[in-house]
Amino acid sequence: MLDRHQLCQSCQFTSIVGLYSSFVPPLVYAVLGSSRDLAVGPVSIASLILGSMLMQEVSPTNDPVSSISFFFNFFAGLFQASLGLLRLGFIIDFLSEAILIGFMAGAAVIVSLQQLKSLLGITHFTKQMGLVPVLSSAFHNTHEWSWHTILMGFCFLVLLLVARHVSMRKPKLFWVSAGAPIVSVILSTILVFAFKAQHHGISIIGKLEEGLNPPSWNMLHFHGSHLGLVMKTGLVTGIISLTEGIAVGRTFAALKNYQVDGNKEMMAIGLMNIIGSSTSCYVTTGAFSRSAVNHNAGAKTAASNIIMSVTVMVTLLFLMPLFQYTPNVVLGAIIVTAVVGLIDIPTAYQIWKIDKYDFIVLLCAFFGVIFISVQEGLAIAVGISMFKILLQVTRPKTVILGSIPGTEIYRNLHHYKEAVMVPGFLILSVEAPINFANTNYLKERILRWIEDMKHKKMQRNNQLVLVNPLGEVMEKLQRADAAHDILKPDTLFLTVGEAVAALSSTMKAQSSSQG
Repeated sequence: MLDRHQLCQSCQFTSIVGLYSSFVPPLVYAVLGSSRDLAVGPVSIASLILGSMLMQEVSPTNDPVSSISFFFNFFAGLFQASLGLLRLGFIIDFLSEAILIGFMAGAAVIVSLQQLKSLLGITHFTKQMGLVPVLSSAFHNTHEWSWHTILMGFCFLVLLLVARHVSMRKPKLFWVSAGAPIVSVILSTILVFAFKAQHHGISIIGKLEEGLNPPSWNMLHFHGSHLGLVMKTGLVTGIISLTEGIAVGRTFAALKNYQVDGNKEMMAIGLMNIIGSSTSCYVTTGAFSRSAVNHNAGAKTAASNIIMSVTVMVTLLFLMPLFQYTPNVVLGAIIVTAVVGLIDIPTAYQIWKIDKYDFIVLLCAFFGVIFISVQEGLAIAVGISMFKILLQVTRPKTVILGSIPGTEIYRNLHHYKEAVMVPGFLILSVEAPINFANTNYLKERILRWIEDMKHKKMQRNNQLVLVNPLGEVMEKLQRADAAHDILKPDTLFLTVGEAVAALSSTMKAQSSSQG
């Protein structure tokens, strides 16, 4: 549990490091990145993982917290840069859209519930991130609820949500949502200062240090009891933040018809986090909200990151005393409003309509995050997705093709109502590469279809032919043919139409000779 003084210390650390992370990393990305629209900085998902994976084992008021935060940033950056250097970016492709949608929704719920300590004015609050312990902590400490805090939090939360709704309904008014947080901070700070609300149960940030990022490389100790935890946290955060950054960059690149270099992006994001770990920053990546503001404001180059960095620099040097009386409840309201956008119900519904299995993966990620933990929920969802991939490899879909009347086109009978079976032929299409893991399965499937043909007296003498096999399959057939002479001109065809025509001619010739 945390008392009020400890809570203020934790908020101060988070606030100042968040500003530090918006100063140095954007400068690094502006030099190394390939996206013209990506705006980098701290994001809610990375902050969530930091909180859920570190704070359960390390007190947020102990001195090692800052060093551990910077250390896990170093490992996240090292992993990201290594992926780019070794061109292993395909690893992040295992995080499908369904996983990310479920994960982000679960993260949004957990982050929002964690803000109850600020929105209700609770002094003693659980460090755990699960749904049950968070709600239990909130309702077991009702005697600590502050009606002053609740009233202020409710008013500003409504203001922020209305501003967000206005910007969503009318994209040209994007500045309403973008400016609402800073307006809320300024207005709430003035109210607290004018009415001395800090003496009526409303906690404030307190005095923040002025000045630019202090060096933190002396805090990176490659030993200690938390080394394994830090490496695991850096790995998970590195993958998630890298996936988000590259996805956002590709999205805006597609809108403006240019390409981003995936490996270069990995190197840029990785190096800016490694440098950030030495300049008092925690993990940063490309943020969709910042990038959307850039896009709507007409930013055309990465110089927008430099402008943002200069603005933060001015704030760190001259404006920090102005935020001393900023209430924590307003910061909590801003966080809730920000993470609400992570819950993408329309996309989740679309996934449900397209692929039920992917929707199950989405639910596993969502419930895993809110009921177990961030890393376990993510691991479960990835495991189920990989199981689906293995099923598709070992149990490939086999479909029956039929002829489209009046053409030489052959398509799936279940997808095309006009397609009809060719009398005397069973045309099967294997919708996956053939390999050692699925040969027995395919053999059994094909033999089962042949047996059905015999029972239906479609044909007594069966002949198996191949049509346009994949390059790898063809290479193996040629190697086998060199040793066993298995390939013959009448068993391999370029198109289905050629195979049907050739076999039909053979069948007619055999019928004529027998007649």
